[in-house]
Amino acid sequence: MNAYLPDGTTSKMLNVVITAKKLSVKIKNGATILEGEFNKPIKVEESPWCIETDSKNRKILQLNLTKKEGQNWWDCVLQGDEKINTQKVEPENSKLGDLDNETRSVVEKMMFDQQQKQKGMPTSDELEKRNKLKAFMDAHPEMDFSKAKFS
Repeated sequence: MNAYLPDGTTSKMLNVVITAKKLSVKIKNGATILEGEFNKPIKVEESPWCIETDSKNRKILQLNLTKKEGQNWWDCVLQGDEKINTQKVEPENSKLGDLDNETRSVVEKMMFDQQQKQKGMPTSDELEKRNKLKAFMDAHPEMDFSKAKFS
């Protein structure tokens, strides 16, 4: 969430109060910049703010709000704001190449598992279990597994 600030505003001049349900941004001994109740609760300790300068040299208060209820679309940030139709929101497609290696491997595993489930085939975890069992059976040919039941 962004809000433009009057020229010359510094962080020391602001009184920013963020709670799980409310937001208040005022210039000390001055005007109210933003005030209201959040549409849904946020995580205060994970919602920092800062002042940035845009390409036109305007001061912007940037609030990085972390939703308490995780990943869902809000139809507005503060109660009373104009609402948007969240059914018409189309998120940008991200590319696997844009992700860091760890995230990319998790996403690729999820995609593989989803494709396997759609085909009625074993997921990566099930395949790993089968491979470990086969390796154990191969390492112990003296054992009789003919009557064993595996789940």
